[in-house]
Amino acid sequence: MSLQRKLTRPLSAAEIRRLVQPYLSWEVVVNTPQAALDALEVSARHKVSYWDGLVLHAAEFAGAAVLYSEDFSHRQRYGSLRAINPFRD
Repeated sequence: MSLQRKLTRPLSAAEIRRLVQPYLSWEVVVNTPQAALDALEVSARHKVSYWDGLVLHAAEFAGAAVLYSEDFSHRQRYGSLRAINPFRD
């Protein structure tokens, strides 16, 4: 793992576990065959690529209100989602 080998001060397994632990509560959305078909509609509706449509569909399916991504137009609404670029000022 890069956190243990590539840093100037490598992290211990305990430190990595402490950093990763909060992410375990995140909901994982599985892309089902139906999601793949739904993403086609989402991509056509919002004029985005199929893969971006799949991301939008997954976020909407999970009930997200905000999608943090640098790949979508900042503050743009995509149905019930608002895209926010976390790297913008």
